[in-house]
Order: sequence, then C-alpha cells, then structure tokens
Amino acid sequence: MSVGPTTRRRQLGADLRRLRESSGLTLEDAGARVGISKATLSRYETKEGSVKWPAVDALCREYGASEEERAALVELAKGVKIQGWWRSLADPIPESMNLMLTLEDEAIREDHYASVYIPGLLQTRAYSEAVHRASEMRCPESEVRLMVDIRMKRQELLHRESPPHLWAVIDEAALRRRVGGSDIMREQLRKLIASMDLPQVTVQVLPFESGAHAAAVGSFVVLGGPTPELDVVYVDTLGGGLFMEKPQELERYRLAFQYLSAQALAPDDSGKLIRRISKEC
Repeated sequence: MSVGPTTRRRQLGADLRRLRESSGLTLEDAGARVGISKATLSRYETKEGSVKWPAVDALCREYGASEEERAALVELAKGVKIQGWWRSLADPIPESMNLMLTLEDEAIREDHYASVYIPGLLQTRAYSEAVHRASEMRCPESEVRLMVDIRMKRQELLHRESPPHLWAVIDEAALRRRVGGSDIMREQLRKLIASMDLPQVTVQVLPFESGAHAAAVGSFVVLGGPTPELDVVYVDTLGGGLFMEKPQELERYRLAFQYLSAQALAPDDSGKLIRRISKEC
C-alpha cells in the first residue's frame, strides 16, 4: 500500500520532533536558528497544517541529520498536500469525517470494536440508511443519502489491490438489535457472513455469555499506520468524532482490543452464531 499524504505529514512531524530532541534544542532555539517561530515549529511537530520544505531542509541541517535522512524528510514535506476521492463531492462533509476518511484511506489495518451497530465497512445500504435516519432524526433526506453514499464508497477500499486488514469484534447486542426491520436485518447478517470469506476480513462475535469486558464504554476503531507510532484511535461521539494518538491512549485501546478478541468467539464459531441469529430475525 502506498503511503498517503496524511500519513506522510504525521511521519514528518514525528521525525522532526525526534531529531530536535536528539540534538538537545528547544522549540524556541531551533526555530530561531532557521527563522521560524516557536509556534510554527510546534505546529510542524504536532502534525498540523502545511509545511514548507525549505524550512524542513534547514531544520534537518541544524539537527545534524544524515544526508539520506534529510533528503527523505524533504521529500515527505513536498508530498503532504491532502487529496482524496471525497474532495470531489458536491456537498461539504463534517471536518471530523474528512479526517476519518483521510486516515482510513491510508490505513494498513483497522481494528473495530462494535457495540451498537455492524461496522460501517460491512453494512448494507438499507441497514446504513436505517442507522443514519435513527441517529440523525432531524437531518434532511438529502443529507442521509450523502452519508450513506460515502459509507458505500468507503467499502471499496476492502476490494482494492492492496486492501487494509479489517478485524471486527462485534458485540452480540449489535447482531440482535433489529435495525430497519426483519428483512433488512436478514440481508445485513447475510452480507456479514459473506464478508467473512474475504481474506482481508476477520470477524469475531463477543457473546453475551462473556459478561463484563474491556470496552464497556462503547465502540472504537484503531486505525493502523505503517508504523505503530502512526496509529490513531477513533471514537464516535454525538456531533462528530474523537481522535486520539498519544502513546498512552493508543496502548490502552490496543490492549482493550486484544482482551476483546481473546474473550470473543473464534471466527468459525462466530459465523455459526451469526447464522443462528439470522434465522431468528
């Protein structure tokens, strides 16, 4: 999988900070040496906004980076302009969704814990429409259609040449919650079963009998980057989404997902339970 612009931007920020700290310079001192403000350099390191490659080149020289590393970081700086298929949409999308789409488009894996609904990448159109209408009761129909169209378009990443690996741990409650009626649920569960045959998809069910578990607070996604430090956790919230990337936050959610996977049924047993639930719809 090629590295996208957001991943390049985040890698650049992490590398600039690492080099500065290794050189023993403060933000203020390093910025003064190359003619940029402390605030600007802080923004470079925290992976926010655009960067100017000449400044990156100058910083690398001040930090004593090797020629190979300097050239690599300058190339990263030249390639951080964000583009994506969703940029061509006629209607604007929320900024939190824009970031989610960008990160997801560049992820090499996605670890989902779904406590309420089937993960969006595995939803049918009818199920997705029912979810959006229930979640956004005051939204006009045109906005519901836009959100569903985006979700269906997102699913194409599972079928591209080098797809990310999707690992979904789905709470039994999400399978039994009747979204949109019996026919829609049966269709949704059939799609979920079919998706389990894809080599890039792993599905486990967390059964009721597992009792209390590591993520009782709700659903989350760990979006995996090329290196662990570029992972991001995404948590849905009312009116948007929350992104977390601090090491302690990442470790907490990675560990939670490991515990959830250990408590969940094996994929074969999960498939049997999903089939049984589908017959009860």
